[in-house]
This record gives sequence, C-alpha cells and structure tokens, in this order.
Amino acid sequence: MVKEERLQLILEQLTKGNKVQLTEMSRILNVSEDTVRRDIKELDVLGLLKAVRGGAIATSTIPQHYRDREKYDVSHKLRMAEKAIPFLKNGQTIFMDGGTSVLAVAQMLPRDLKIQVVTNSFPVADVLEDHPNAEVIFAGGRLYKTAFTTIGQQAIDTIRNVRANIYFFGVSSIHTIGLTARSYEDSLVKRNMVENSQKIIALSTLEKIDTAESFFICPITKVDVLITEADSDNEKLQPYRDLGLMVV
Repeated sequence: MVKEERLQLILEQLTKGNKVQLTEMSRILNVSEDTVRRDIKELDVLGLLKAVRGGAIATSTIPQHYRDREKYDVSHKLRMAEKAIPFLKNGQTIFMDGGTSVLAVAQMLPRDLKIQVVTNSFPVADVLEDHPNAEVIFAGGRLYKTAFTTIGQQAIDTIRNVRANIYFFGVSSIHTIGLTARSYEDSLVKRNMVENSQKIIALSTLEKIDTAESFFICPITKVDVLITEADSDNEKLQPYRDLGLMVV
C-alpha cells in the first residue's frame, strides 16, 4: 500500500471515532507501528489531526474566524446558555472569554442580576454595555483579529489581578487529556483565567468533544462543569463524568 493510501485510510478511521491507535492502524494497514507513527506525524504537520501518545485524535472542524463562528450552531449555543444561567447569582465576579457560546451567556444574563464581568472579548463587552447591573472590566491589550479578543501581557496582567468566582470557558477543543487552543497567545490568556477562578464552567458543543489543537491550556481535571447542548446522559460524555466533572 502506497503512503497516500495509508494517509487516506488513517483519516477515514479518524472520522469514525475521533481517534486512531497505533496498534489498530498497524493491523489495518499491515505495516509497522513506526510507519504509522511517521504517517500520523505528517498528517499532524498538515493540521489534519493531532498526534498524541499511542495514536492521534481529531482537530476541531469549527470555523476559526469569529464572523463565521457567530452564525454557526446558534441553537446549540442558546441551549448551553440556558443551562449556564442558573450557576450565576448576585455579587459574583465572572470571567468571560471570547467564545461565541460565552457571548450567548452574556446576551441571556437576567437584567436584575448584579455581577462583575471581566472579559477580553469585544463582543461580550458590547453586549453588556446596556446591561443595567453588570459592571464590566475590560482586559485591554493587543487585538487578536480572528477572535475579536485581546491578547498579550496587558490582558494577562488585568486577569492576574482578579479572583473570579466563575470562568465561563468557551471551548475550542476538549479531550480527556485536557483543553487546547489554536493560538498560543490565546491559550495563555485562557490559562490565566483558569488559574484565577474558583470554578471553571466549560461550554462545548458535542462537535468539539474529543478533539485537540496545538496549544495546551489546562488538564481536564481543572474543569468543574461541562455544559453541552446534549442531554447530560449522552454516552459521548461518559468519560468526562468518569473523571469527576459535573456534566449538564
């Protein structure tokens, strides 16, 4: 079997379960595990999957630019926002990042809720401008144009000076190995929000479950609550329940 055929078969197997294992692919392709490992590394360099120990997992297929994401899967984002609102109460300080699922939470905040929101997201700040009881602290910095957020040391310095009750984490990719991001600097901002929050609530559609990107943010054990659009007993979420996450 030529290399191009092997690469195609690896990608086909990946679509069936969002992951492939070296031992399994070695058997299917009838080649050594070292050959499969080299093939996976090549596909990783091309951005078509993420190589991990023992095999590979899928990367997220969600659109990257904010303008494309804001109109993508809107009904699922609204469903997640509805599930997120009950975690809020008066007097809390909340981190909100640039996820479009997080923006849906901001849009749904009750008008009588008295909270402080710390965000690096221009759309979140814009939505909360007219909220009568939400105090907004904007973490300024360099514009990350793809996400309409701020990144860099100035944003991180603001975040480090805050101790939040909750961080609403807009997930790019989530796997039992942890949470990852497409941008290195974005991952640093999110990591600091994680480190300075009492409770981490991750919002992720099922489409992002069991995927990974290049830049590590935090281990999955840092997450307290995982909110998806699915019913909480969905079988795809069982590994996360097994790790002790509250799945909503």
